[in-house]
Amino acid sequence: MPNLADLRRDFASHELLESMIAVDPFEQFKLWFDDALASDVIDANAMTVATVGDDGKPSVRVVLLKGYDESGFVFFTNYGSKKGTDLIQNPNTVFHFFWPQLDRQIGIYGSVEKTSREESDEYFHSRPVDSQIGAWASAQSSVIGSREELEGRFAEYKEKFGDDVPLPEHWGGFRLTPIRFEFWQGRQNRLHDRICYTLVDGDWKISRLSP
Repeated sequence: MPNLADLRRDFASHELLESMIAVDPFEQFKLWFDDALASDVIDANAMTVATVGDDGKPSVRVVLLKGYDESGFVFFTNYGSKKGTDLIQNPNTVFHFFWPQLDRQIGIYGSVEKTSREESDEYFHSRPVDSQIGAWASAQSSVIGSREELEGRFAEYKEKFGDDVPLPEHWGGFRLTPIRFEFWQGRQNRLHDRICYTLVDGDWKISRLSP
């Protein structure tokens, strides 16, 4: 086995100083997200979503950010999935981005609510038709007997709907309304930059955290 204690690298590509950051965390997110896109980061919109189930145990998984603006950050899923049921029961969550090519991480903390049916429908029908059918075929997170069973369900719904696939009642978006952002920039000697934006009485307070 490799000696994991010896796996390390130094970070020296960027810095994050108070003199260079945006006053608004949404603007700062856009600056970094645009950098990730311009740097050809693979799946730059991939983020980890953390939830806590009714048993008090945490779960994490990677999903794709599908939209953001001053109202929040949006992804879409099956509401009956593990993450969906967790978020409906306990809407507090964190979205976490990691872009190793840029030595950057962003954590966005807050609570979610469902997007409107109109917004969910608009995004659903922007997807490829086969992906729309997949949302019907998969009872996400439930136990399934075999791959063949899943493919059989897909074939049944494909025959049923053709190219005119309705939005399932169990499928839609969640929008995270942030109350806290943390921007992490890797630096030399593990003296990383950590800049935190916290919403206090409607205003964003900026602070630096020890690495």
